[in-house]
Amino acid sequence: MFSRLLAGHRRRANLTQEALAERTGLSVRSLRDLENGRVTRPRPSTLALLADALALTGAERELFLAAVAGGPRQLPLDVPGFSGRDAELAELDAVLDQPRAVVVVTIAGLAGVGKTALAVHWAHRVADRFPDGQLYADLRGFGPAPAVTDPAEVLRAFLEALGVAPARVPAGPDARSALLRGLLSDRRMLVVLDNARDDEQVRPLLPGAGDSVVVVTSRDRLAGLFTVAGARPLRLGVLGEGEARTLLAARIGADRLAADPTATGAIVAATAGLPLALTMVAARVAFHPTFPLAAFTGDLGVTADLRWVFSWSYGALAAPAARLFRLLGLHPGPEVTVPVAAALAGRPVTPTAELLAELARLHLLIEQRPGRFLLHDLVHDYAAAIAEPDHPARDRLYKHLLTEAGSAAVAVQPQWLSPLPPPAAASTPEEARRYFAAEHEVLTAAVRQAAADGFDTYAWRLAWCLAAWFAPSGRWQDNEAVQRIALDAARRCDDPLGIATACRMLARAETRLGRLDAAEKHLTEAHARYRDLGDAGGQAQALHNLAEVRQLTGRVEEAIATVGDAVTLYRQAGHRDGEARSLNARGWLFAQAGRYPEAIDCCAAALTVQRERGDLNGQAATLDSLAFAYGRQGLSGEAAAAAEEAVRLFGRSGDRYHEAEARGRLGDLHRAAGDPESAARSWRAAIRIFDDLGDRAADEMRRRLASLTADPRHP
Repeated sequence: MFSRLLAGHRRRANLTQEALAERTGLSVRSLRDLENGRVTRPRPSTLALLADALALTGAERELFLAAVAGGPRQLPLDVPGFSGRDAELAELDAVLDQPRAVVVVTIAGLAGVGKTALAVHWAHRVADRFPDGQLYADLRGFGPAPAVTDPAEVLRAFLEALGVAPARVPAGPDARSALLRGLLSDRRMLVVLDNARDDEQVRPLLPGAGDSVVVVTSRDRLAGLFTVAGARPLRLGVLGEGEARTLLAARIGADRLAADPTATGAIVAATAGLPLALTMVAARVAFHPTFPLAAFTGDLGVTADLRWVFSWSYGALAAPAARLFRLLGLHPGPEVTVPVAAALAGRPVTPTAELLAELARLHLLIEQRPGRFLLHDLVHDYAAAIAEPDHPARDRLYKHLLTEAGSAAVAVQPQWLSPLPPPAAASTPEEARRYFAAEHEVLTAAVRQAAADGFDTYAWRLAWCLAAWFAPSGRWQDNEAVQRIALDAARRCDDPLGIATACRMLARAETRLGRLDAAEKHLTEAHARYRDLGDAGGQAQALHNLAEVRQLTGRVEEAIATVGDAVTLYRQAGHRDGEARSLNARGWLFAQAGRYPEAIDCCAAALTVQRERGDLNGQAATLDSLAFAYGRQGLSGEAAAAAEEAVRLFGRSGDRYHEAEARGRLGDLHRAAGDPESAARSWRAAIRIFDDLGDRAADEMRRRLASLTADPRHP
């Protein structure tokens, strides 16, 4: 509980409630309410004040800030008409009465036996017993190998659901796993890990301590979890005859079954007690309410082969729906939207939506959310097996995805030089962010599938679109993975623009991940490819990025020359915004080298262009550079004026990260001018923004604030 966490940190810091109240500016009564549990959800600003006053950094700070995040509620919809499984539900209920400890339950059984349905139904039934929330992940362990969910990505999703800001999610899976264990150690949560492939996929996702329950479903027994986690195995068999009849009655009505017991028995026998098979047969029967039950038994045979059940449901489809079902086998998954399905089928959206609804009624699809449909992995495998090679359909699919993603990418990163044709319809930045949040998994799978299918041009272009989303989110590992696929695809089709683009985007990820030698190699190749293409703007972009790598490796003078070449190339390309931004970068590098008059001249030239063109964000960045250079020259008035305008313009342009950086430098200037109170205000404002963004730069601001308090000249 947060109350115990706060009290523990206060005592370890040797602070009374009165002393902590004085440090934070909160009232003693407010602190007492927090520590005795009367207030359980303090505001983020209050949390930040407390963390600052307690001098929390690193993982301790992460745990503290996330301790009161709203409990996630991630369970999928409950199974309608769930029936039977009384013994298994009772066995699951029994784990709720165990002493305080992490409990792991594995539900293993045949494909289609109802493992997911049981886990999700039970989870909904007992959700109120887990006040801190429920986490859910489909691990897709038995789909095609590229579609199997990476535990590192599940860890990221869980951490973000628990309140960890995206930029503060650790890069490595071990660090993510450790942070998750810390966050769950004092919570009572239900975690459902569905469709696990093996023990290795599950282990990083398990809590280490606390009062949580984990339910894992798999076709595998997951025997290793019995040893490492004391897992309790629940083996799920097929339904008995009575339970099978109960399930059918729930779906098609007890009266209809009673009217023809012979036909009912034939259906129960043919579906071999598999709930998925029974559900699909029941869907077909319910679809024809006036038909006698015997009309559905003529082609039944006693078999447990689900492909037979799928073929039966497939055979009940009208020709347009059957064609769409086959085409869905060409989609990479895991979810398909109505517009994407329409593009795949080459049909208008409205009739496609009707066909998807028909497939959902026959349980060949599940409508996860309005307009978004999921194929069970077995059903997807069947659709893929009966799909004909259809090059035009695949082309329509990838073209549609690229059209959507390209529009969103340009909206998210309007300052990037795009290798794509201008979008026909513009997206707003907010629409674009929502699009990528919903579709980035499908797009990532599409990059892999397009490359495997031989649609290499689509692969590298889709990867560029994803970079526009991954970069500002700090998802550098994800970006690196898709850009490697993109680069291989571009090399296969010998596309010089694709190779140059993928090299540059891969290098950006490598730079952020600290692989500077590899980044420099790829940027050098990108520059050469752009040069061969006669693409001055592309060359300028590559050199601008290369200058950053050279600065990071301590070659500041070389970086200055490199970004100077970028300025020249941007001028040749007529790209004045790029020219001005590279001029500012050159000025910043001059300042880093102590060449302050040259820095001021460069930045002043950049600022003139940016004011003419109304580039608010560019102006703010240049003013920030000028503030640094003025300050180093002792021009405190000019420095403060530039820094204050930079803060204002970053705020107007919505660039909160760089606003926080500028506020940090403004605080430095105030301190140098002998104004510790103004310095503290600026640094606290920077800390609040960095904390909102989940950026670790807040820790450096805290160190500056702490040094101000410790400086005897600034009591």
